[in-house]
Amino acid sequence: MLKVSNITQHYGSELILKDVSFVLNPGERVGLIGPNGSGKTTLLRIITGQLAPDAGGVQFTPPEVRVGFLEQGFAHRGAQTVAQFLQMGEEALAEAEAQVAALAETLFTREPEPQALEAYSEALARLEALAAIAPAEHEAAAVLAGLGLAHVSLDTPLEILSGGQKTRLGLARLLLHRPEIVLLDEPTNHLDIEALEWLEAWLRAYAGAALLVSHDRAFLDHTVTRILDLDPETHTLTEYVGNYSAYLETWERQREKQLAQWRDEQAEIRRIQGDIHRTAMQALSVELTTKPHDFTIRRYAKKVAQKAKSRERKLERYMESDERVEKPKLTWRMKLEFTEAPTSGREVLVLENLAAGYGGIPLFRNVDAILGAGERVALIGPNGAGKTTLLKVIMGQLPPLEGRARLGTHVQVGYYAQEQETLDPDSTPFEVVRAVAALSDTDVRSFLHYYLFSGDDVFIPVRALSYGERARLTLARMVAMGCNFLLLDEPINHLDIPSRTQFERAMTAFEGTVLAVVHDRYFIRAFATGLWALQGGALRQFVDLEGFNRAGRGAP
Repeated sequence: MLKVSNITQHYGSELILKDVSFVLNPGERVGLIGPNGSGKTTLLRIITGQLAPDAGGVQFTPPEVRVGFLEQGFAHRGAQTVAQFLQMGEEALAEAEAQVAALAETLFTREPEPQALEAYSEALARLEALAAIAPAEHEAAAVLAGLGLAHVSLDTPLEILSGGQKTRLGLARLLLHRPEIVLLDEPTNHLDIEALEWLEAWLRAYAGAALLVSHDRAFLDHTVTRILDLDPETHTLTEYVGNYSAYLETWERQREKQLAQWRDEQAEIRRIQGDIHRTAMQALSVELTTKPHDFTIRRYAKKVAQKAKSRERKLERYMESDERVEKPKLTWRMKLEFTEAPTSGREVLVLENLAAGYGGIPLFRNVDAILGAGERVALIGPNGAGKTTLLKVIMGQLPPLEGRARLGTHVQVGYYAQEQETLDPDSTPFEVVRAVAALSDTDVRSFLHYYLFSGDDVFIPVRALSYGERARLTLARMVAMGCNFLLLDEPINHLDIPSRTQFERAMTAFEGTVLAVVHDRYFIRAFATGLWALQGGALRQFVDLEGFNRAGRGAP
């Protein structure tokens, strides 16, 4: 259905993609992975024709195959309501029929012009296409419910929806129009666990082909059968059969094999260099200690020296050739290491008969829970259940409707806000860290380097940073503050897979206490020592995801 051939792309003088080729067959679900900045979105834009490659091409079979592309950014394209954005059957068809009727009347009342005939043909083709694919209201209701938007009516104005709701609405529109190929760029952002499972089930039943860009490893494990890995160092693409876990196992095995080959080769090179050096020194010693008239011995010594020189040149040519085994590169990723956390009391957080909400209407009530020192708890639940609200009550940003949330003794809180509103948009990364840590200018820059802010990047205003860069800066600030209780609201949404892995390791090593709103099941299993689930206005506690599933849900 899709053939990508030898795509090469530059931004200015910077190489992004080099000779990228792959095929996407009917019914396949393929994961496209790579660190942020490796060219994943660029490749999708080339496939959809939004960007022309410097070299190579894209071929669809058949050429008229319908392609659906979910971009990371939300574009409403002039729609005012949910129904208009979704291009609902009745409304979209009515508009198309009216346009065809108006153009037909124009053709009958005046001498037809080529432009008018062309406009009529295009409008008629659009009407026929809409009649074939325009979703019915019951279809829209099912998809919206699956994506956690059941409460959003079709006449809701788009402007009042949150960013997360708009992202899910964009996904709903794509799914409803049933394209034959779907290209999804980070579809799991802003989806809770139930919506993730619904999307996974939809993709497994989908008859078309899907190319998925995602940093959610559990999502990739449950959906894809092949991985395309974009390497930011070589700018090339490598294919792996299987899901993400199979890819990771293969990649690590190949890397270990390459490292072993490199080490063996280095040992052999050192041995040959030692032999050459000893031979050359022996020949020189013979030549210097032999009497001038001993021509035979001196001639032999010179031949030995020439042979050593010849072997040295041969070794140099090998060292410069493509035959040499390359040392596996230690790719530069975010280095996240928390300093030793100050000791807090045994009870870090106590929730007593807590109720919270807005306008006097509680999202949850009668919540009683204790978070002990050193615990790492994942807070989960459907979108709108009140997870962010609970964190704001704990931080004192929102008063409870009933009960109270009490911090223990010697607790120093670090808060990671989902929308990253805790960062001053006019500050720079340098100023953000300098404001919370007594570090010299050099130490601040060195510290930020661990979070991938290098050179003049430390002086870029926060408002000009990407979401991923703001996420890294927020984490850097919490590290610099020396917090012992971390409240994290979707902390890994904008982190790539290597950074998520590093964050998991840091969370596991962190000696303080963590309460994190997170929907990445891979991350939850790696880091959490407990689970709090907000559902139906109540809080339930579990040991892990498996216990949560056994209590009333199917396995994710």
